[in-house]
Amino acid sequence: MRILGIDPGLQKTGWGIVESSGNSLHYVASGLIRPNTKGVMSERLATLYHELIAVIEEYKPEEAAIEETFVNRNPASALKLGQARGVLLMIPSIKGLSVAEYSANKVKKSIVGNGHAAKEQMGMMVMTLLSACGTLSEDEADALAVAITHAHYRPLSFDRSA
Repeated sequence: MRILGIDPGLQKTGWGIVESSGNSLHYVASGLIRPNTKGVMSERLATLYHELIAVIEEYKPEEAAIEETFVNRNPASALKLGQARGVLLMIPSIKGLSVAEYSANKVKKSIVGNGHAAKEQMGMMVMTLLSACGTLSEDEADALAVAITHAHYRPLSFDRSA
């Protein structure tokens, strides 16, 4: 099962793909989408759209998972991030992938065992779990962590009877 993990952002969106086979996980690819921060909102959202479509078409994941965003104190920032997250949530669905959502605490607990783990702990653990990934940006590590979390929880995330 090839899984796309997404760490949404308007300045940098991290994406990561893992291959899950039983209890085994393998790194496939990861990267960043960086919209022009000086561009108008519609152009930034279009960049997210086109670049994530290209990732999906190149790596052909079978499922996707996205991190739920932490509600910001600044309503304008929260609204802008919500627009980006909406586009990023929609794209895999349009391409026929089922999409799961995970809270940051659940991702941290799944990867490190502590729902309030530091970014550094998350990055180190992702690199330990996926040794072939090499050096990662924080956003790539977060996206891979979302994909790993989905690999662990996927049977539960799509079971609507539970």
